[in-house]
Amino acid sequence: MRQILVAAVVSLLLSLIVTPLVIRYFRKRGFGQMIREGENMPAHEAKQGTPTMGGTAIVLAALGGWLAARLAGVDVTAKGLVVLFTFVGMGIVGFVDDFIKLRMQRNLGLSKTSKFVGQALVAGLFAYLGTQFGGITRELSFVREIGIVLPAVVFLVWVFLLLSGTSNAVNLTDGLDGLAAGASTMIFGAYTFIAFWQVRHPTDYAIDPSSGIDVAVIAAAAMAATAGFLWFNAPPAQIFMGDTGSLAIGGLLAALAMTTKTEFLLAVLGGIFVIETLSVMAQVFSYRLLGRRVLRMAPLHHHFEVGGWDEITVLVRFWLIAGLSVALGLGLFYAEFLARGGGGG
Repeated sequence: MRQILVAAVVSLLLSLIVTPLVIRYFRKRGFGQMIREGENMPAHEAKQGTPTMGGTAIVLAALGGWLAARLAGVDVTAKGLVVLFTFVGMGIVGFVDDFIKLRMQRNLGLSKTSKFVGQALVAGLFAYLGTQFGGITRELSFVREIGIVLPAVVFLVWVFLLLSGTSNAVNLTDGLDGLAAGASTMIFGAYTFIAFWQVRHPTDYAIDPSSGIDVAVIAAAAMAATAGFLWFNAPPAQIFMGDTGSLAIGGLLAALAMTTKTEFLLAVLGGIFVIETLSVMAQVFSYRLLGRRVLRMAPLHHHFEVGGWDEITVLVRFWLIAGLSVALGLGLFYAEFLARGGGGG
């Protein structure tokens, strides 16, 4: 527990220190957000030029917290290193995407093919390294493994879909100041609890306590780093996380879900991300099949903004949905533990 607290405290402090430095540096370099053409929202047009790529601060702060916990006595494990690789790897893909946008002064960075290849490469390495050295199995899981073992090729596709799907979901949600950062902080907090709970009950979850505490430390470091970033990302945002942050966060959430054997539970914990993604899918399918839009604008948070809701009203209500989703997910996790007779001595 002490190492988890060390990771969280150090990551929070680093995030609060590093983020303003990143803001100043990016402002000097002219690395500002470009608003998508056709948004037709004056409130968003005012955000033009706000520094982006703030996910850099999140990644650096989280890594610093993990290193501090290592100095405090946490053993480095293969599982933890695989999770960190996924976090940093997805962040690098996002960073390249953001950098191209800023360097070329356009709203599109990497081509769809290039981004697909980058995410597929990270997913493939995560699947191989995780199954070979990180204790990850090819069995699907909800709150724990459910008895369905995927063939190797299908498992590889599943890992890619989980990593890229979660990353893109976080990216879609990152359209309001503080929305994705606030929701992600809550979900990382949930995974800190889940990983630590599994460490305290290793027999019930068939895990190695040393690797479990490493995963809990990473989740706590990410939670605190994202919370520190939120201090500057809350309305009115002084910096945006960009694809650097959204892809790194999404990749880490997917990696945490796989290492804690809670893959489908992630859809509950991250309910706000699922809702936002489904709103985009519904908009696209409706327009292509019926020639009409079901929402004023997608993702869903823009629908309410265009409808006249203040940005802060949308933000707080969506945070409430995110919090309720996390509470429901943790409730399901604990209920399943009790249903199996956990804690009975």
